[in-house]
Amino acid sequence: MGIGKLAELTAERLRRAGGKVFSSKYLKGQDITSAALSTAIFKECGLLKGAPHPAAFFFLEGALLCRYEFKKYKSPEKDQPNNLKTLTVLDTGALRDAGNSIKWLTTVIPAVSFARDLVNTPSSDMTPTALAEAAIALTGKGVTVKVLDASAAKKEGMWSYLSVAKGSAEPPKFIVIEYTGAASAEAAPVAIIGKSITFDSGGISLKPADGMEKMKYDMAGGAAALGIIRAAAEMSLPVNLVAVLPATENMPGGHATRPGDVVTAITGKTIEILNTDAEGRLVLADAIGYAIKYYKPSVIIDMATLTGACSIALGNEAIAMMGNNEALINDLKKASDQTYELVWQMPLYEEYKEYLKSDVADIKNIGGRTGGLVTAAYFLSEFVTDIPWVHLDIASTAFADKDKPYICKGATGIGVRLIMNYLLNLND
Repeated sequence: MGIGKLAELTAERLRRAGGKVFSSKYLKGQDITSAALSTAIFKECGLLKGAPHPAAFFFLEGALLCRYEFKKYKSPEKDQPNNLKTLTVLDTGALRDAGNSIKWLTTVIPAVSFARDLVNTPSSDMTPTALAEAAIALTGKGVTVKVLDASAAKKEGMWSYLSVAKGSAEPPKFIVIEYTGAASAEAAPVAIIGKSITFDSGGISLKPADGMEKMKYDMAGGAAALGIIRAAAEMSLPVNLVAVLPATENMPGGHATRPGDVVTAITGKTIEILNTDAEGRLVLADAIGYAIKYYKPSVIIDMATLTGACSIALGNEAIAMMGNNEALINDLKKASDQTYELVWQMPLYEEYKEYLKSDVADIKNIGGRTGGLVTAAYFLSEFVTDIPWVHLDIASTAFADKDKPYICKGATGIGVRLIMNYLLNLND
């Protein structure tokens, strides 16, 4: 597998080369149980300038990401070849001596696979209750979990979140996961808010049938948040985290929210719901409000498959990023450069507030056909206060319609490596 001219070698080219070598075209599915990797060629290019890891790391990262398969619902194949069990890396110690390199490969990559499994699981099995059970299973190593049911959410006044859940027979689960790793348990945490709509039919504003089967991926933000908590705990990161996953289905039904209804969020702000398919911002508004009310976080990062407009703007190549704090935005750009989970900053002009003015409530949940990507983010900004906050719209990157060099078709697990890299950089 050629890696091109050494002078033009980048970390991403090495990831892609590793993915290709270990793909089905080469090693995956072959009757090979062990292999060895010589890193001599990587020595010639030296350490990539500004890279946080040795060159061999990026090749192995692509290789391990490529190894992921989701076969939970497939019958075992007869005469299936033995899979690769052991890879011996012939190296003089650069990887071993590179601090977090080995830890990353053995904890973060499995956490990405964990998130992908959650997203790839059909919604009949990945219900809000099942997602809550996956969160509870992470308890330990500094991780605690609590789950609020509909009754508890009502007591909190989270009617924006509950408005989305009304049409579903599946009970909603508002999931809160804390990881305490900082020297002081009282240190303000980084809050990670993950949209967790386990199936999105659009509600009364029903989606078209074509492609609706992919709406099991509408909880990809929540899955990534769980992957981050899992990896942070296994790496014993010296940081406090709180992840909030407002889990529910969005379904039509006799009790479903109707276009034109008005609800009140946990902050007391009233919302006119003009389109029930703009439900992600409704659940995130209460999740953000809850995190601020009880945790007073130092930073808020929300991840959400929020808008179809994201893919119209950026294709399937980048996360749309908006926020209120340039330092935080720049930190995530740095993490993006280091992981190649691409982000692209979009504006949040004050003028977008006009798009969301309601005649009957404080705000409406859509701003019309124009500016759908940015007005969705601006809606969320109305619930953030002055805490440093970034919104990551992963709608166009959380699910791949075709195989890529080190990401197979289906859930991508995007956001896990990006945010883990950001958290690691906090301690540099």
